[in-house]
Amino acid sequence: MAVTGWRAVPRAVWALGVVSLCMDASSELIHSLLPLFMVTTLGASAAMVGVVEGVAEAAALVTKLFSGVLSDRLGRRKALALAGYGLSALTKPLFAVAGGLGIVLFARFADRIGKGIRGAPRDALIADLTPSAVRGAAFGVRQSLDTVGATLGPLLAVVAMAALHGHIRAAFWVAVVPALAAVAVLAFTVPEHAAAPAPGGAPIRRADLTQLGGAFWGVAAIAFVLSLARFSEAFLVLRAAGTGFSPTLVPLVPAVMSLAYALSAYPAGALSDRIERRRLLAPGLMALMAADVVLALSRGPAATTAGVALWGLHMGLTQGLLSALVADAAPPQLRGTAFGLLSLVSGAALLIGSVLAGLLWDDASPAATFWAGAGFAALALAGLATRLR
Repeated sequence: MAVTGWRAVPRAVWALGVVSLCMDASSELIHSLLPLFMVTTLGASAAMVGVVEGVAEAAALVTKLFSGVLSDRLGRRKALALAGYGLSALTKPLFAVAGGLGIVLFARFADRIGKGIRGAPRDALIADLTPSAVRGAAFGVRQSLDTVGATLGPLLAVVAMAALHGHIRAAFWVAVVPALAAVAVLAFTVPEHAAAPAPGGAPIRRADLTQLGGAFWGVAAIAFVLSLARFSEAFLVLRAAGTGFSPTLVPLVPAVMSLAYALSAYPAGALSDRIERRRLLAPGLMALMAADVVLALSRGPAATTAGVALWGLHMGLTQGLLSALVADAAPPQLRGTAFGLLSLVSGAALLIGSVLAGLLWDDASPAATFWAGAGFAALALAGLATRLR
């Protein structure tokens, strides 16, 4: 009998998951404290937090387009992934020494550029290494390990803040260690996989866009609207700070989100290998709508924690599935391009959504930010229902 599920996932994919775990632990340690650091230490407004987060995340997603195309042209994925993880590791000390928003924006931008460089080649490498029968499970494993790291990062932040008497800058230095570990694991344990190089010429050719087909563009359309609703998680941290969480305990909010994400990502991916993947996106969108409603109405830590957990559940039910859908739809020689294009679409939407979230937060109310997110999630759900019909 053929081996299925997580046992059939190649070792290299598990290693890539460990790499993601280490880097996400480093990044989320910083990100769980960064919104509070910007507002309380550097004097930034919520709108400025939205701009910084939106620009940074959009930069990462847009960069994926070019790194994905380049990985297709070269037919080699690992070198680009290693460059991206290395750049992100180099940015970590900058947060600790930042004296103003300019340095924070530069460090956040460079960190996310590193994420963009590595993202599409890594996802294409997973698709190249994994048989189609367990592709959902493979992306689920990688995503689950990634979010285990995203859970450990905020917990490390809580421990560091308690041990360092609330000194945020000192806590940022702790993030350097897991970042270096991520680079080492990738460099020494993940083999290169030589794919057939795509034709040269213009970075994005009209023939490539046509060859991707309607199935891919349908996924991209849903991802665009979903990203409008899924603005930066920095606003979850700010919501927690405004509903009774102390500065030391604020990092528990992204930890709760990441734990729910980690627990749901692999089961969702494995289930998508057995039933039509797109149908599993509907529960994820419903979870996002519920999260936004709970967070809009929240008046205390308990409700905020519940809303954040629902937010993490929606991530687990959607993000790995979108990657598997792209891997299914794209020709092998254009997988890097496909993942990059999906990131370009998502990045534009995330930038718009995060800036809009910050403006609503400052000019209306925190609740208005989450009501708007619920509206966009409902729009994505309607689009998915139309696509399924």
